[in-house]
Amino acid sequence: MSGYNHILVGLDLSTESQQVMDRVKFLFANTDTKISLCHILEPLAFTYGGDTPVDLSDVQSQLQQQATERIASLGEQLNVSADDQHIILGHPAQEMHRMAKEQDIDLIVVGSHGRHGLALIFGSTSNSVLHGATCDVLAVRIED
Repeated sequence: MSGYNHILVGLDLSTESQQVMDRVKFLFANTDTKISLCHILEPLAFTYGGDTPVDLSDVQSQLQQQATERIASLGEQLNVSADDQHIILGHPAQEMHRMAKEQDIDLIVVGSHGRHGLALIFGSTSNSVLHGATCDVLAVRIED
């Protein structure tokens, strides 16, 4: 039995996401822990290409569809129901914090490349998740 009741696995849906899923399987496959998966898409909505506004809503829709298909494939590995697979528009750390509060999540699992220095300051989602979480956070080291 795990000490956690509900975990949220934050995935970027890259090929490296499999390493995070493998660790979750290793730690929680034979427990009664509820597992939810999420992928946070940062909104493209509307941008400007020179003087002409460019509507990227079709691209956003395609990204959401691809993410839905990929997360469903990963969810099959742990029998995560479709209701517990979330594709959300927003900022990754903020959305995971919100979900953790709203869904009574007691552990967030994310992948980490182990960045340091300026790379950590400017681009670490796992660091942002850690520093605002109200629950435990497990950072799975991603092997290159």
